[in-house]
Amino acid sequence: MKKLILIIFIAVTLNAQERSLNLEESLRIGMTNSKELKISRSKLNYTDSKITEIRSQFLPQFKLTGNYTRLSDNIPPFEVSMPFAPLPIRISDPIINIYSVRFGFSQPIFTGFRLSSLKNSADLNLRASEYDYSKDEIEKAFNVFTAFWNFYKTGEIKKAIKQNLDQMEKHLRDTKVFYDNGLVSTNDLLKLEVQRSNTKLMLLEAENNFNLARIMFNKAVGLELTANTSVTVDEKILEESDFELAEISAEAFASRNELKSLSKRIEASEKGISAAKSYWLPSVYLNGNYYYSNPNPRFQPARNKFDSNWDLSVSLNWDVWNWGFTSSQVLQAEETKIQLEITLEQIKESIQAEVYSNYLTFLKSSEKLNLSRLMLTQAKENYRVTVEKYNVQLATSTELIDAETLKLQAETNLKTSEVDYQIAKVSLEKSIGRPIPK
Repeated sequence: MKKLILIIFIAVTLNAQERSLNLEESLRIGMTNSKELKISRSKLNYTDSKITEIRSQFLPQFKLTGNYTRLSDNIPPFEVSMPFAPLPIRISDPIINIYSVRFGFSQPIFTGFRLSSLKNSADLNLRASEYDYSKDEIEKAFNVFTAFWNFYKTGEIKKAIKQNLDQMEKHLRDTKVFYDNGLVSTNDLLKLEVQRSNTKLMLLEAENNFNLARIMFNKAVGLELTANTSVTVDEKILEESDFELAEISAEAFASRNELKSLSKRIEASEKGISAAKSYWLPSVYLNGNYYYSNPNPRFQPARNKFDSNWDLSVSLNWDVWNWGFTSSQVLQAEETKIQLEITLEQIKESIQAEVYSNYLTFLKSSEKLNLSRLMLTQAKENYRVTVEKYNVQLATSTELIDAETLKLQAETNLKTSEVDYQIAKVSLEKSIGRPIPK
C-alpha cells in the first residue's frame, strides 16, 4: 500500500513539473502535432496518388476472366440429315459442362492527347497542392507564434503586477510606522490599503488571463490543455526591423503561396480543356487475347477437350455524334479556367490590401513601442523621486499611489507594445509570404 501511494505521489509530482519552451521548440512541437497539417498532408498524398493513377493508363491493362457454364441435360446432339442416308449423321455429342479462360490486354496507342493532358494537369495540381501545404504550414506557425507571444505577455503583466504589489506592501508597512508616529492621517493609510486591495484584484485577473493564455498556447502546440507550461524569450527576438512598402508589395506578389498555387491550377485547367477536346478525336487501341476453353468455339466441330488460341487486333473508336456531350465538357473546362483567372485577380487585390494594412499596423506598433519605452523611463524616474519624497514626508500617499499606478501602467503598456510589435511584424512578414521566424 505504501509503495502504491509513493508511485502515485511521484507520478503526480512529475506531471506537475513545469515545462518551459522557447519559440523554436514551440513551433517544432506545434507543427509536429498539428491536426490541420496532417489533413493537408493527406490531401497532398491524395493528389500525388492521382498522378500514379493516370500514369497507369499509359500502360497495357491486363485482365484475366474465367467462366463455367452447366447446360441442361435435354440438349440434343448436333446431327445432319443427308438425302442418301436413312438416319441423320451425328457430328458431335452435346457438351453439358463448358469451361473458358481468357487472358487479354489492351494498350492505348492514341487517345486524342487525352492521357497526356490529364497527366500534365495532375502534375500541375500536385505542384499547386504543395504550395497549399506550404501555406498551411505558415498559417499554423503563425497561430503558434501568436499564442506564444500572448502567453508571454500575460506572464509578464502578471509579474509586473506582483512586483507592484510587493512594493505596495512595503510602502504600506512604512506608512503604518508613520501613522503610529502621527506623521500621516488615517485617510492616507486607508488610501494605500484600498490601492493594495485593487492591485490584488488586478493580480487575480492577471492570473486568470495567464491561465487562459496557457490553455490557448497548449492547444496551439498540441499539448494537454492543462499541461503546466511556460515560455522563455530570447532578447534577440525583440530586435526591430525595417520595411519598404514598394519592396514588400512586389515580394508578396512573387512569394505568396496562394498565388503560386492558383497559377498552377490555371495551367492545369488549360490541360483540362485539352483533355475535354480529345473526345473530338478518335482513340486507337491494340488488343490481344489468349483463350483456353472446353469446348473452344474456334474449333469445329465442338469437342469435349481444352483447346487454346489467341488473337491480336487494332480497334478504333470515334464519337461521331454525341449530342453535344463533348462540347459541354469543353465549355465546362473553359469556364473553370475563367473562374480561376478571376479568382487570381481577386486574391492579388486582397493581398495588396492586406500588405498595406499590415504595414500601417506595423508602423503604428513600432511608434507605440518607442513611446512605451519612453513613458516607462519617465514613470520609473517619477516613482523614484516620489518614493524619496514620501519617505521624508514631502509627498502625500495620493502622489505615491499615482506614481505607482503610472509605473505599473507603463510597465504593462511596454510588455503589451512589445508583443503587439512582434505580432504586427510577423503578420506583415506572413502577408509578404515569408516563413515564420523562429
